[in-house]
Amino acid sequence: MWKDYSKSYIKHNRASSISIMGAALIATMFLSLLCSIAYNFWIYEVEQIVLEEGDWQGRIVCKKFVQDNLSTIRQFANVEKAVMNEELSKPDETVMDVYFQNVRTIYRDMPLISAQLGLKEDSIQYHSLFLSRYLIHDPEDADPPMLLTLYLVILMIVALSLVLIIRNSFELSMNARIHQFGIFSSVGATPRQIRSCLLQEAAVLSVLPMILGSLLGIFISFCFIETVNIFAADVSGRHEAVFHYRLSIFVVTILISVLTVLFSAWIPARKLSKMTPLEAIRNTDGLLLKKRKHSRILSALFGIKGELAGNALKAQRKSLRISTLSLSLSFLGFSIMLCFTTLAAISTRYTYFERYQDAWDIMITLKDSELSDFSLTKELQEISGIQDAVVYQKADATTFLTEGLQSEELLSLGGIGALTGTKEAENKFQVCAPIVILDDTSFLNFCSQIGITPSLDGAIVLNQIWDSANSNFRYKEYIPFVREDSQTTTLYKEDLNIEIPILSYTQTVPVLREEYEDYALVHFIPLTMWKEALGQICETEPDSYIRILSNENDLDSLEKEIVQLVSQEYKTESENRVQERLSNDSLIYGMKVILGAFCVLLAIIGIANVFSNTLGFLRQRKREFAQYMSIGLTLHEMRKLFCVEAFVIAGKPLLITLPLTVLFIQFAVTASYLDPAVFWSEAPILPILIFAFAIIFFVALAYYIGAKRLLQSDLSETLRNDTLF
Repeated sequence: MWKDYSKSYIKHNRASSISIMGAALIATMFLSLLCSIAYNFWIYEVEQIVLEEGDWQGRIVCKKFVQDNLSTIRQFANVEKAVMNEELSKPDETVMDVYFQNVRTIYRDMPLISAQLGLKEDSIQYHSLFLSRYLIHDPEDADPPMLLTLYLVILMIVALSLVLIIRNSFELSMNARIHQFGIFSSVGATPRQIRSCLLQEAAVLSVLPMILGSLLGIFISFCFIETVNIFAADVSGRHEAVFHYRLSIFVVTILISVLTVLFSAWIPARKLSKMTPLEAIRNTDGLLLKKRKHSRILSALFGIKGELAGNALKAQRKSLRISTLSLSLSFLGFSIMLCFTTLAAISTRYTYFERYQDAWDIMITLKDSELSDFSLTKELQEISGIQDAVVYQKADATTFLTEGLQSEELLSLGGIGALTGTKEAENKFQVCAPIVILDDTSFLNFCSQIGITPSLDGAIVLNQIWDSANSNFRYKEYIPFVREDSQTTTLYKEDLNIEIPILSYTQTVPVLREEYEDYALVHFIPLTMWKEALGQICETEPDSYIRILSNENDLDSLEKEIVQLVSQEYKTESENRVQERLSNDSLIYGMKVILGAFCVLLAIIGIANVFSNTLGFLRQRKREFAQYMSIGLTLHEMRKLFCVEAFVIAGKPLLITLPLTVLFIQFAVTASYLDPAVFWSEAPILPILIFAFAIIFFVALAYYIGAKRLLQSDLSETLRNDTLF
């Protein structure tokens, strides 16, 4: 009997059935999409870490290599393997990489291994970033990296919202059948039979949509990964993402969807089955209008029709929460995303492309190479398209400044301590002194540029410090850092130091694509001086660089020619200014497309809920509108009532989010010290208006379909109709 009844109800109530199937499809698709994308992002992040830093889990550094050390490490029960890292090991220092079978015990096992080898705990290194991607954190770390945990929490919150979508669809369908099941209960149907009937219907309606939704989510996530690869194809240092998927993810998605459907159907079914037959039969099948609360705004704008629409919306408030939340979040996310990417593009253009557009055309990074070993300077100069080439490398050092060495302008602001917050120790301040090592020819040209006699016997000091007290980071003003009467400078690296002569102080920098620290005393030195003195004290950064200025417009061909020359002896990475600009624009556009698509999907949730709510309430609202007709409301006036409801449902999210978007823009523009007129001249007003219009259109469409079906039916017959179907 119940099986035949369920088939008959599904057949004669297609709108309600479609609503449930659509909710199950959308929710399962989103669950599958989110799980798949989250898994692929996790895989990509792990792959990137392995490519850049290796897949080692723990490291032990000891002064001398003893073969027994490796044997001792391998004897630990949880150690999978231990190998010597020949790349990092030195004649007086050995580095051993350790891999574990159960990596979650690494922070307990590594100290035991170190103690067994007779080493101190400072000989241990953990691959913290790699381990954090498996949610393994140092128990003694007060601030562990929690980014992955945050992503998982967000994923759970989104999944919970999808659960509410399905629950709302089932609740609408079952509430419309209270009267019917009251009659069944009065003739002997038990609560258990009613619950079983409703759960069977839920299973029949949801199985196919759940499978299709899971497959659709997989397909969309695949397209998402491919889209990311297309937009980020030219990004330097990025490896191509490969789509990954596991059967376990599909099983988890289906399992969560099944549990969601059962849970969503069981709650209203349990509530319905617990009602007494008399309560169910007396149910009016209509909306419970809260007449005690008046909709003042709607009444003032639309009169009695506004009052009636307001009461109807209040009665539907609970079922419309998901619509309001989804539409609000989608519109807020879309508008803020567009405004943020616009701000980012403006900021990048001002602080990078326009600032350095005359400083470089092509940059070549020589991976793991020393400037002193570079031997292709002459060959570079022979390439016809090169106007100027500078080969350089960077190193770190520090120096100490007493109050007497600081400039008068700096002292008037309170000194270096007042600007940087550093504390004085032994009447002097420790200051970063980065070193830029230029090839000899480029250094001599720099000497001529600043108007001093070219020489390789000293350093040139960049004598400037950011006046952060009187300027902001976007429009920086600089003052002299030190007095210019000192003829020498002393550079320190750990316990070693060296004194070198100063050729000149300057506020002019070489034509390089370099961002220098705000509170650092930068030193430019020639390669010859580095070899003779500083190379014995300071260590350089691992990479060297070639900056090219071109006299040709075809940078791609010139870049290929230079790379072909240099890559014969060095491992290189290259970029050119034009392609970098195109890649940046492509990334921003890709970000807009991807995040915009997510916002659209979020809006689809809200719009689907509006359709579900509108079509699902048709049966209940027939009695409501029949009562309106009995008191004299015409069909035209009832159509206006529907228009008012659609106006409120679509307008409420927009009215909520527009002020928030304006506040965000105001905050972001102020925080970035950008001229508001610059932003508003490029503000994405048209896309935001189109998105808002799309929300209004689809909400209006849902109400148009619902109103057309309802008002074309025989409303007078509804007051007398108590049939089961």
